[in-house]
Amino acid sequence: MRAFVLHPDIKADRNRRIPENGLAEAVALAAALPDIDVAGAEVVRLPRVHPGTLFGSGKVAELKERFSDAGIGLVLIDGPVTPVQQRNLEREWKLKLLDRTGLILEIFADRAQTREGVLQVELAALSYQRTRLVRAWTHLERQRGGMGFVGGPGETQQETDRRAIDDAVVRIKGSLAKVVKTRELHRAARRKVPYPVVALVGYTNAGKSTLFNRLTGAAVLAKDMLFATLDPTMRGLVLPSGQKLILSDTVGFISDLPTQLVAAFRATLEEVLEADLILHVRDIAHPETAEQKADVQDILGKLGVGAEVPLIEVWNKLDLVSGPDREALAVQAARAPDIVALSAVTGEGLPGLIEAIAAQFAEAVSDASLHLPFADGKRRAWLHGEGVVMAETAGDAGYDLTLRWTERQRQRFGDL
Repeated sequence: MRAFVLHPDIKADRNRRIPENGLAEAVALAAALPDIDVAGAEVVRLPRVHPGTLFGSGKVAELKERFSDAGIGLVLIDGPVTPVQQRNLEREWKLKLLDRTGLILEIFADRAQTREGVLQVELAALSYQRTRLVRAWTHLERQRGGMGFVGGPGETQQETDRRAIDDAVVRIKGSLAKVVKTRELHRAARRKVPYPVVALVGYTNAGKSTLFNRLTGAAVLAKDMLFATLDPTMRGLVLPSGQKLILSDTVGFISDLPTQLVAAFRATLEEVLEADLILHVRDIAHPETAEQKADVQDILGKLGVGAEVPLIEVWNKLDLVSGPDREALAVQAARAPDIVALSAVTGEGLPGLIEAIAAQFAEAVSDASLHLPFADGKRRAWLHGEGVVMAETAGDAGYDLTLRWTERQRQRFGDL
């Protein structure tokens, strides 16, 4: 389908960014949808928002003619569009229209792979659709009869549709609760191991999945595409010291993330809430990398991630920066203990990241002597599996062991 992307640059919006960058991101969002051919894109400067049509009548007429000549079947508006505005513009232009929230929902629906991801997309979509029932479609204006047990006499189609959505939301939340409970069981099992969890977060398309693949050798989808990763992927990682970690790749964040998506995907991002270390991957070559950082920090705050969780900033895509800017970034990163500059594509700077991760989990070791009876084979096997047994002798009543272990290992042994 041929699509056209519009980025409204509203003069009264005090928080607006450089419109050309916003348009570029919107085009990238559109390109993330399959079977969409972006035939054109434009920044539309607006002194104010027109309540009924968003744009002024002259602009609406001009765009109608252009869309018709170009054979456009879908218009993507990078911003919020009210149900009334959507209805009026679709009627006038005689095509389908999606606002930013609707577009992101479409992408999420296309990307979701796990049962949990699919359910969360459906839940968010229903929440969004419910807000569209207010005067959104003409069929909602008619009355319908009834026998009383399927909706009282005179109940409007709008009320029927809203009730159907509410029923679907209840069913999905019930299914989602079961999935989340299963997920919690998996997390509980991991806690018994327990290996530290390192979560990769960042703005969408910052290169998280590419870095994830570089670190773990996993075959996670890594494309130059927004929201290439939706469902969290977890893999084991062994540091040069022998320390074992769990690395988690998560969905990318984005500015103006719809409220219903933040709520619906909270369970997907619970890996971040339980992380022992967060790697905030930034596209350091992006012109709005500082604004993207602020968006990520804002969403982490909404998720309840506190400052007590250690965080390393990973300045990715260093290969796309050259000249004095590259030198300045390298100097700045070298001076900060919690910043690492690298390229996940070329591998440059990767050893520095591994060292920084290792430093976060470096633990003091202590020596200890322990006696285990012959019958305590399970705990003896665990100690050998952890590699903490320095010496062992067998006596009349059991084993005498000399250990060198961390406080974390000592506590885990006590829980066995």
